[in-house]
Amino acid sequence: MQDWLWKSATDLGRGIGDGSIDAVALTQTYLAAIDGHEFRDRIYSAVTHDRALAEAEAAAARARAGARLSPVDGVPVSWKDLFDSAGTATEAGSALLKGRVPDRDAWVLRNATALGLVCLGKTHMSELAFSGLGLNPVTETSPCVNDHAAVSGGSSSGAATSVAFGLAACAIGSDTGGSVRIPAAWNDLVGLKTTAGRIPLTGVVPLCKSFDTIGPLCRSVPDAAMMLAMLEGGKPADLRGATLKGKRFAALQSVVLDGIRPQPLAAFNSALDKLRDAGAIIEPIEAPEVAQAMALAGPLFPTEAYGQWRDVIEANPDLMFDRILDRFRGGAQFSAPEYVQAWEQLTQLRLTWYARVQGFDAVLCPSSPVLPPNVDRLLSDDDYYVSENLLALQNTRVGNLMGNCGVTLPTGVPSCGVIFNGLPLQEERLLRLAAAADPVLRG
Repeated sequence: MQDWLWKSATDLGRGIGDGSIDAVALTQTYLAAIDGHEFRDRIYSAVTHDRALAEAEAAAARARAGARLSPVDGVPVSWKDLFDSAGTATEAGSALLKGRVPDRDAWVLRNATALGLVCLGKTHMSELAFSGLGLNPVTETSPCVNDHAAVSGGSSSGAATSVAFGLAACAIGSDTGGSVRIPAAWNDLVGLKTTAGRIPLTGVVPLCKSFDTIGPLCRSVPDAAMMLAMLEGGKPADLRGATLKGKRFAALQSVVLDGIRPQPLAAFNSALDKLRDAGAIIEPIEAPEVAQAMALAGPLFPTEAYGQWRDVIEANPDLMFDRILDRFRGGAQFSAPEYVQAWEQLTQLRLTWYARVQGFDAVLCPSSPVLPPNVDRLLSDDDYYVSENLLALQNTRVGNLMGNCGVTLPTGVPSCGVIFNGLPLQEERLLRLAAAADPVLRG
């Protein structure tokens, strides 16, 4: 049964369907692994034993009756601690929300439950989702699977590690500036960033509603496609027959190579070579509009975040990690006209970007220019914290600012991923490309 912990969600679903896996035994195996793991309390903020077992028992009964609700009915997954879950604390990694217990599940959790997914519990995250590092001295800091002394990436830090350490078949996280793709990349997972506005945020603790998105962190591309369908209550993308032959990819040069460290750069270049060998056509492109958009991040992200949270924060600022507090307060320096003007400028820059990349199947870049930073040094060295936090989000933020959907895939080099950026609402098309690329990149 221990090998179940490392199977993909879709494989587990098939096993439940053909009778080789019992849904209750599967959930019990995961719960035992969680409770016995050395990093249990650094990954999970709450383990929902009773709910998980009740949902597993119902899934097992449906399987015996031939009445399964979906191909992954009975598969156990984890949820980032900003998705409301009825009767279980949802605190978004912040002491400001300590004791907050919703009386209703988030929209996506209701959908997933209605299709048979089993809720294992809630996972730790960066405070109020406002950091790409996953460092959280207020609650817990989840360790990177490749370096336990390093952060796992944020803000969906516990989400990524729940899968990477074999403590969930899949995890559901959120991405505002890179919060699915960074932890997925640093923990060698597949992470899907959806288009802003595609999946309703009802029952999700917000950071910046204009940029907040929901997406899965998984072991495989088919899992990502399946989980997207479960979140929306729809059908997964058809990945059959996916190929790289003749596909045109743009290798972005602007911004995403700035400050990049040798190992992520070497991994990215190797990934491009593998894609070419598989028949893909890759063209380097410069896009000045990306650099211009990045300059707008200051008036956009912290201004909206502080507007969302100002009253709550200023009522008890001493409860916050000081570096996250400073990031929120940075939004106070911009005026309403500056915020509106920034959005007007970004809208025009997006149109320029869409015209530039329209002829490509996807735009490629390294998932992160840096490797997971050391926890102790982040806490003791302010300059290191600032530089690594900004670099961690540098490449993923391109996708948020330009309105893209995106998927990060492992390159085969630990903690080094490659992002495939697609046009808005093109997730299914992007997942087909990723399905073809993933085995090529993993070798």
